[in-house]
Amino acid sequence: MNFNHFDESGNAVMVDVSHKQPTLRTAVAAARVGMSPELLAAIREGGMAKGDVLGVARLAGIMAAKKTPDLIPLSHPLAIHSVAVDYELDSGAGTIQVRCTVRALERTGVEMEAMTGASLAALTIYDMCKGSDKSITIGDIRLLYKEGGKSGVYRREEGQ
Repeated sequence: MNFNHFDESGNAVMVDVSHKQPTLRTAVAAARVGMSPELLAAIREGGMAKGDVLGVARLAGIMAAKKTPDLIPLSHPLAIHSVAVDYELDSGAGTIQVRCTVRALERTGVEMEAMTGASLAALTIYDMCKGSDKSITIGDIRLLYKEGGKSGVYRREEGQ
């Protein structure tokens, strides 16, 4: 296995991507937020004391994707062209599936930006709702899809 974030002496280094040609990079990541069906109904109906939970979480996810190099050591600062945060609400299960899609014309992938965006959107949902229910869970943070660059397309299979 090639660990290219380390030099010959084992020191952490930022990977040199200057020799690569920019290509369109896309990544989609997700996170699941679990809660009671009653709390999910209150979020859906706009009945939370702190306001528009999903709207604020969307902004947090977008901001987080743009701040990824400030949060994750050795990640490259990228000129991100698009970030979208969307949700699937499942009333029966009491879950919100957060999905973050990031696009950039760059020399390196945007997977970490998408995962950071999904994670921070989920954390923001928790933050805005913890006064009503501290048993909210966040989990299943994962890459769903990526394309661009030498490694091509990755698509997570159902159940992976």
